[in-house]
Amino acid sequence: QVQLVESGGGSVQAGGSLTLSCAVFGYTDSNLCMGWFREAPGKEREGVAVITTIGGTSYYADSVVGRFTISEDGAKNTVYLRMNSLRPEDTAMYYCAADYRKAYTCGLRRDDYNYWGQGTQVTVST
Repeated sequence: QVQLVESGGGSVQAGGSLTLSCAVFGYTDSNLCMGWFREAPGKEREGVAVITTIGGTSYYADSVVGRFTISEDGAKNTVYLRMNSLRPEDTAMYYCAADYRKAYTCGLRRDDYNYWGQGTQVTVST
């Protein structure tokens, strides 16, 4: 069974930076889609950034392009999300997600992923 262990998150002022980490265990095929989703109070969970663990191709939501960077370290089975120029609207619970890669690309839809972390809170204040 695939398990995801998240770390990072916290509180920061607008304009600041944070890095989230997600380690994956228990997979049977290393060709995965992994990434980050977020859920703000009263809003649906939305895709932020995802990456292919083979090849390292990344995909981003329009709202974070140029500010967030997703990367992967195959040796550590870990995916990172570096978040720069944070805004109050980035405040949300951030969830790591993973699934076996089914197509050439990785999607940003919630339904594309069956494995989820427990979530880590990111709060950006003015």
